[in-house]
Amino acid sequence: MIQIEIPTPEVTIYKQEAPTLSHIYGFTDFILIPRDKAGIFMFYNDKDELLFVGKARKLRPRIKKHFEDTVSDIKDHRNEVTKIEVCLVENAVHREIYETFIINEHKAKYNVDKVLYK
Repeated sequence: MIQIEIPTPEVTIYKQEAPTLSHIYGFTDFILIPRDKAGIFMFYNDKDELLFVGKARKLRPRIKKHFEDTVSDIKDHRNEVTKIEVCLVENAVHREIYETFIINEHKAKYNVDKVLYK
């Protein structure tokens, strides 16, 4: 049996209630997410339930795109996201494994691809 441990998040940002700075859906700390690093990201709601898991070669632009894009899997649920966790994972195969494992182990609510449970 293979044992997979989810990496510890290097960056966690939270939604601001009444942000005074420029923001996207209440998030002002995108600067903390590395621009040119690869990894996986997880979106959570206020009950700490996992909403969505994704992977990216360039984390910050990919995460921001989920809040700006019209075809994102979470486009109708962006207001639910209150926390974003980011784990740096440079190896593409490891990113794929972690993403699929987390989606299925923690039953991410809005991931539609890679779902092995039903």
